[in-house]
Amino acid sequence: MIEYQLTLKHWLGLGFLTLAIVIASIQPLELFSYVLHQAGTAFMLIVLLICLKKIGLTYFSFALYLLFLLIHIIGAHYLYSYVPYNEWIKQLFNFDLNQAMGWTRNMYDRLVHIAFGLLLYPFFYRLFQVWLPTLKPSVLLLLVIQFVITTSLVYEWIEWWIAIGLSPEEAENYNGQQGDIWDAHKDILLATIGAIMTGMICLLKAPKHN
Repeated sequence: MIEYQLTLKHWLGLGFLTLAIVIASIQPLELFSYVLHQAGTAFMLIVLLICLKKIGLTYFSFALYLLFLLIHIIGAHYLYSYVPYNEWIKQLFNFDLNQAMGWTRNMYDRLVHIAFGLLLYPFFYRLFQVWLPTLKPSVLLLLVIQFVITTSLVYEWIEWWIAIGLSPEEAENYNGQQGDIWDAHKDILLATIGAIMTGMICLLKAPKHN
């Protein structure tokens, strides 16, 4: 169901996200990089609320959007490269994920990029559905995937543009490449894969029209 107003469930989600921001703001690893990342959070929240009011969103897409922001907020606190997800998994399940997967770097940033496509697909789909209401769902799927690729690329450009004005240490803290020269390419690919996965699920579950 498309909703145009904030209801109790929306406020609860926003309240939880606000609490996460407050907690994440307590002694972040590097304040300057943290503020840069959270500026993006504030921008995305404004976009979400405007779109809810202007074009309407399902609560499902609203909640997935907030989940993506939560994942991002956790990453911002730890500069992405230092999120101790492996230590958390070891403590909870006595399982070394990095060793099992053969990972030699912190992979949390990869999670955020695949989540960008996975979790924000319904939100982007709604945008194109409103802008181009006569298009078939399969065409909208392709447009959303292209939009995810484009926005991922633009984000990498913005990261690069910001980084060139920082010291090498600050740039590394902000970008979190961890020495991987193909970092941006892999990030864009993962966002694309995420969008394709959610897009195909949504397309297959969509009601068939004769």
